[in-house]
Amino acid sequence: MSTKKTKKPKAPKLVSDELIDQLLAQVENKDAESILGESGLAGLLKKQLAERMLAAELTHHLATEAKEGRSGNHRNGTSQKTVLTPNGELELDIPRDRQATFEPQLVAKYQRRLLGFDDHVISMYARGMSVREIQGHLQELYGLQVSPDLISTITDEVLAEVEQWQQRPLEAMYPIVYFDALRLKIRDEGTVRNKAVYLALGIRADGRKEVLGLWIEQTEGAKFWLKVFNELKNRGLEDILVAVVDGLRGFPEAIEAVYPDAQIQTCIVHLIRNSLNLASWKDRKGLAAALKPIYQAATADAADGALQAFAASDWGRKFPTVADMWRRQWEQVIPFFVYPPEVRRIIYTTNAIESMHMQLRKIVKNRGHFPSDEAASKLLYLALRNIEKDWKMPPITWKQAANQFAILFGDRFTNALR
Repeated sequence: MSTKKTKKPKAPKLVSDELIDQLLAQVENKDAESILGESGLAGLLKKQLAERMLAAELTHHLATEAKEGRSGNHRNGTSQKTVLTPNGELELDIPRDRQATFEPQLVAKYQRRLLGFDDHVISMYARGMSVREIQGHLQELYGLQVSPDLISTITDEVLAEVEQWQQRPLEAMYPIVYFDALRLKIRDEGTVRNKAVYLALGIRADGRKEVLGLWIEQTEGAKFWLKVFNELKNRGLEDILVAVVDGLRGFPEAIEAVYPDAQIQTCIVHLIRNSLNLASWKDRKGLAAALKPIYQAATADAADGALQAFAASDWGRKFPTVADMWRRQWEQVIPFFVYPPEVRRIIYTTNAIESMHMQLRKIVKNRGHFPSDEAASKLLYLALRNIEKDWKMPPITWKQAANQFAILFGDRFTNALR
């Protein structure tokens, strides 16, 4: 059944058509730049509106002083000020008073950037543009000469937001949390090093996705993961039902110490991908088909039989390391077969984390390296903030999966719904 899109209500007309026609009649060239450009009609209107508001602010200021018995202050001409806007530079005549007590609100005394400019710069940065690229973009499109230092200062303002986000309270329970890593080159003590950015993606009890945090570390191990889990616990996360991981070193020991009831599940998607990475492009389709009976088996015993059959098959003999890899991780694969199909689909269909990583890689791929951990955190946080905007709905099959979680985990799951 088709659904009609709800039409947005029309914005009220603030200016009559007659006045618009009068304004347009004063424009000699009716091209887009002459009408909508910063040096055209729209730019002049913006300047006049801003200066009119500033003049009204001063009128109100002088009237307030007079009411309070502080007479004798008067207007004292204007001073010219150039401010940056998202669409270019704007020269304003700022009104002054003789006693210099006037503090304009629209454009504060030391303000050089109008509301919206910083957001414009941060938006470009969040999409992976480097400082130099943003500088070139502003110069080319708007004729703005902005220093790299100013752009860095604007984007650095996000760091406080990153810290607040990393420390925000979490839900008491997440049915599933995916833990994964992204590799980046980051300068550290004068040397560019390969570092891992570890991400935790939680599925809430209502099925919605949420990035719980990100951590940058050169080496992983039980000590590192213990720090991560204690941090999550201190932020209010009391219980994880299923932790989905990809062979992260030290992970099982650390999660056992903080979340002893969590079930550890090897990420099937990563296991398949790692298997296919051992094959050439022409063999990958056939190898993928040969592996399918293993992870689609109805029970753990059936899966074990399928793994043995694969090892004895032509594909298994051609790629013996694939069967060995599955056997090494078998203890953390087995829990997968305990779950009913509804839960398996949620665990196996890791579209969320795959899509998230794909978008993050797209944003960071053109960067040779990051100058610091903070610079990497800043960009990744902004990118994740954009990605999360599209996470509005739970998976279609979440309701069925939630019913199964309630049966499998009882109060551990249902208490979160109350």
